[in-house]
Amino acid sequence: MFLTGAAGHVGANLVRRLLDDGVPVRVLLRAEDNNEALEGLDVERVYGDIRDLDAMREALAGCRGVYHVAALVSTIDGNDAHRRDIFESNVLGTRNVLRAAREVEAGRVVVTGSFSAVGYDLDDPSTPTRESMPFYPMERTMPYERSKAMVESECWHAAAAGQDVVVATCCAVVGGNDFLPSRVGRTLCDFANRKLFAYVDGGFEFVAAQDIVQGQLLCMERGRSGEKYIFSTEFKTISDLLDLFQEVSGIQRPRRQVPLRLMLAFSEVASYALSRLHPSYPQRFTPGAIRLLQQRRHADTTKAREELGFQPTTIRAAIQDAYAFHYHQRNAVTNPRAKRPELPATAGE
Repeated sequence: MFLTGAAGHVGANLVRRLLDDGVPVRVLLRAEDNNEALEGLDVERVYGDIRDLDAMREALAGCRGVYHVAALVSTIDGNDAHRRDIFESNVLGTRNVLRAAREVEAGRVVVTGSFSAVGYDLDDPSTPTRESMPFYPMERTMPYERSKAMVESECWHAAAAGQDVVVATCCAVVGGNDFLPSRVGRTLCDFANRKLFAYVDGGFEFVAAQDIVQGQLLCMERGRSGEKYIFSTEFKTISDLLDLFQEVSGIQRPRRQVPLRLMLAFSEVASYALSRLHPSYPQRFTPGAIRLLQQRRHADTTKAREELGFQPTTIRAAIQDAYAFHYHQRNAVTNPRAKRPELPATAGE
């Protein structure tokens, strides 16, 4: 089995599940990236870049079954170079993975999609989103969102030409094996370390890491070629998440709530300046992220449940796993008042 993006949050959980199931895995890595997530794992490593078609042909040769998870994830508009990097990594990279898999006859390709690139009810964004709703490009969207919509177009072109490809649509991921770490992981650690003093409310669909992995495996095993399936665990507001953070960490949640409109105005100025003066600085609340929280979009997972047998777990359990991982594995929770968690299955691997 071939896997891109194994060093990221979703990929790190997927590769462990495949190994647990006894599946031989070959992973594509970039030597310059942080590949800590693969340390100590019995996988075959090849090095290259999905933007290099020849490298992809070599990397995929001899493999059967492909999970394309790699993507450049970003919630900022960024500068021209940043936007081009997103396009080339996500869109052209996916095109190369699909073409190389087709040429070397690697079989089914499961591509990880994004919930932010799925359409919604324009009159009521909170109406549960289904796979059949087209992406709406006539409003301000993030370069990442547009790129993932184009990724799906690449998949449908390939499927129309006869290639076996399925899209596993992923929501905001919560869980262990979060080495880089993710946006939710950083926020959880800041919360436990008492570095989070206020919050903005809003809501989004979250998926437990083990649930999106379950979804990817189901897509490989049972999905229909040329189709996409939405995988989500639960819709949660930011206030809901903070309650769960408080429960697992024992740290009191912040009570100060910043109005979304005020935060949006501030983020417009801050994100513009940071994107140009300090482009590598991690930005938590960007205009794009706040817009998504404002929409409070919900997911309809009926198709995944009925066609594939998808059975989600709970976000509470995912947050427990995430907290234990960051506490024990990354030593990222340094507040002596924070609760010491038990080791879950993912944290000890």
